[in-house]
Amino acid sequence: MSTPYEAIQTEDRRLVVLRSLKESGGYKASEYVLLQLLEYWGHAVATDRLRTDLAWLAEQGLVTVADVAGVQVATLTGRGLDVSLGRAVQPGVKRPMPGA
Repeated sequence: MSTPYEAIQTEDRRLVVLRSLKESGGYKASEYVLLQLLEYWGHAVATDRLRTDLAWLAEQGLVTVADVAGVQVATLTGRGLDVSLGRAVQPGVKRPMPGA
């Protein structure tokens, strides 16, 4: 069981991934780009933590993940876009602030 701090970090990190994909060309990004963006937004995590988050987001139908020469590339789905904008709610992902 996670602590409240860990749960808040996880939910925010997942939102950052979705919002990063929303802003990237073609709604997709490699794990290397996502790791840099996560660190920029205050979430310095290991590759395995990001891969776990991507797998979870894929299970929820918010992203798709492809393996390209051993590198994971995530693509935002329509539902993931809705969650990133706050138009839909997904338990386990932080809701964006209004106007953000």
